[in-house]
Amino acid sequence: MKTILLTGGAGYIGSHIAVELLMLGYGVVIVDNFTNSDPEVIARIKNITGKNFDYYNVDVANQKDLSEVFDKHAINSVIHLAGLKAVGESVEKPLEYYKNNLYSTLVLCEVMKEHGVYHIVFSSSATVYGKPKELPIAEDHPVAPTNPYGHTKAMIEQIFIDLTGSIDPWQVTILRYFNPIGAHGSGLIGEDPNGVPNNLFPYLSQVASGKLKQLTIHGDDYETPDGTGVRDYIHVVDLANGHLAAIKSPVPNNHYAIYNLGTGKGYSVLESIESFEEACGKKIAYVVGPCREGDVAECYADPSKAKKALGWTAQKSFYDACVDTWHWQRKNPEGY
Repeated sequence: MKTILLTGGAGYIGSHIAVELLMLGYGVVIVDNFTNSDPEVIARIKNITGKNFDYYNVDVANQKDLSEVFDKHAINSVIHLAGLKAVGESVEKPLEYYKNNLYSTLVLCEVMKEHGVYHIVFSSSATVYGKPKELPIAEDHPVAPTNPYGHTKAMIEQIFIDLTGSIDPWQVTILRYFNPIGAHGSGLIGEDPNGVPNNLFPYLSQVASGKLKQLTIHGDDYETPDGTGVRDYIHVVDLANGHLAAIKSPVPNNHYAIYNLGTGKGYSVLESIESFEEACGKKIAYVVGPCREGDVAECYADPSKAKKALGWTAQKSFYDACVDTWHWQRKNPEGY
């Protein structure tokens, strides 16, 4: 069975991908500098799967250290997840985002080329679409990010597309995530943000547990049915299985493919609060604040291309994700 290198593999999404890969018998090598993750994740993955694997505390931007990892393992494919990922923070610290996300990707590509590894699945984002011109959003929608984080994803996509036009035999699958939520059903791995959460669902769960006093809704005057932002929320296990489908599916003749990973349905912040209250049996206190710079009113996917080409569709419901998020929070009130 193939061996897959996961950059950022100890993170929220990476850990769930690692579990699904290991359960199917793939070899897994994780590279993570634990900036946005915790070393405890490694033990949790082994606990869930009952399988062993190698991991390295390595920054992807460190070419020497990364090359040594490739020297030690016969890597067949790479899933590239490492990077800074908060929209709001990227507006405050754009230079940090451009330096980290772009440079680490360039180093990774150079090391892959040196070792003759040309197959990669890239963790992109629906933020590359910017303010939607039409809904649902299909892959041929114009790319027009509204924040530095989205710009880094769009730039990296272009790097990979340009590589597939070179003399080297690159095979690239770009996965544009919508909004990952939920946790593994075991409650052993889930989203554990540093400090105050940037994303809605860890914020909801921390308010429900009493760790945080209240949720701030960022804007209630969007042109949406209830005035709050609407997003396509996808269960992280479904997202992980989308990567497995991409690893197993051949890349078309132009050597790259782009797929949305979403459910095709949007939920507002107020709808999310209502569902989470039902899942946890508690009321969620909230206040309304101003809109965040770079946010858009609505964003949800047309996932039909992934269904047709990869045979992949989201299987878990929005309510499933609420239940699993709360299960994770109750078992890990202080995170890892």
